[in-house]
Amino acid sequence: MVKIAIEGLRISLGKHPALRGIDASLDGGTLIGIIGPNGAGKSTLARAILGLVKPEQGRVLIDEADASALPRATIARTIAHLPQGQTLHWPLDVERLVALGRLPHLAPFSHISGADQAAIDKAIALTDVEALRHRTATELSGGERARVLLARALAVEAPVLIADEPLASLDPGHQLEVMELLRAQAMGGTLVIAVLHDLTLAARFCDRILLLNKGEIAADGDPSDVLNAGNLATVYGVRAWLGQADGAPVVIPLSRNP
Repeated sequence: MVKIAIEGLRISLGKHPALRGIDASLDGGTLIGIIGPNGAGKSTLARAILGLVKPEQGRVLIDEADASALPRATIARTIAHLPQGQTLHWPLDVERLVALGRLPHLAPFSHISGADQAAIDKAIALTDVEALRHRTATELSGGERARVLLARALAVEAPVLIADEPLASLDPGHQLEVMELLRAQAMGGTLVIAVLHDLTLAARFCDRILLLNKGEIAADGDPSDVLNAGNLATVYGVRAWLGQADGAPVVIPLSRNP
């Protein structure tokens, strides 16, 4: 299983400090939720792990190797990425779009192998988009498109999966389905890092939560420890009800702090 270490990471976007001295060790076989208010640095942290933004200070290590020194092809095979709000511009059918997830494994001018096709079929089945296989991706609804793009990420079969707001545009049933799927991937050994806004689903499914605020880690640990009234008041500025329903944790923001 892959291990990612983040050491003293500091990143600015223009003149704005987006991350300030982030330290974290992320182990395979866990579902880690990254939460925090808008502008807290969640997506920037995800992009930094992928090497898509250059740090001013600090580094990201993938199995003790400095990610900045690794070939992009190696990172692409190691970390699958589901970016937030991705727009589709080309009218590919769904199966061909999912097949793009196999590109990191293909040599130039090579053809999809039986193993590649098996990975594509598995990803389509896992995300419940079999009925969409021959549809044109640009004609799908937002929720359908979100599941197809998740299938593309799963088709990589990478040991690390970063999903940035994977629940956006999904109805409640498919939100639960995706969180169950991410949890199953983690139980199978994958390091799953998910940027989330739904605090109840984060509390229910994640093994660990990183709570970001103003580019810093405000709390890191078990969901029951991170999602408490004090942290929610300080970071989100809300008063919340925390309890359980059918044995599962529930977090409901009630009002903004005066």
